[in-house]
Amino acid sequence: MIQLTLLVDVSSPVPPYEQVRAQLADLILSGQLPSGERLPSVRQLAADLGLAAGTMARAYRELENAGLVHSRRGAGTRVTRPPGPTPAKDAQLLQAAQAYIAAGRRLGVDDGQLLKALHTALTPPPPPLRS
Repeated sequence: MIQLTLLVDVSSPVPPYEQVRAQLADLILSGQLPSGERLPSVRQLAADLGLAAGTMARAYRELENAGLVHSRRGAGTRVTRPPGPTPAKDAQLLQAAQAYIAAGRRLGVDDGQLLKALHTALTPPPPPLRS
C-alpha cells in the first residue's frame, strides 16, 4: 500500500467526502494509483484525516459507483482499471474538441491561446490559504 497525501479543507463549501473522492479519482485516473493498489481502510483514512468513518465510507462508495475501486469484505478496497476509451466516446470527444476550436476561432484566438485555455481549465485551483 502506498502512502497517500490527501488534503481536506473543512472550511470549504465542498463536503469533505467529495474532496477526498475527487483527489482519489484524480490519482486513479492519472495512473498515480495503479490498478490493484490497495487503499487504506475507511477507519484508517478517517483517522489519518481527522474525519468521521462515515465520511470516508461515502467517498469510497462514490468511487466504487464510478467503477474506480472495488471493495470486498476482508480484502479491503482496491483500485480497479478505469473504463477505457470507446469509439463512441472518442467520437464525442473529437466533436467537442472541434466545437471548442470553432468557438475559439470565432473569438480570434490562435492555437497557443486555445491550448493555454485548456491547460488552465485542466489545472485544479490551489487549495485556499488558511489564516
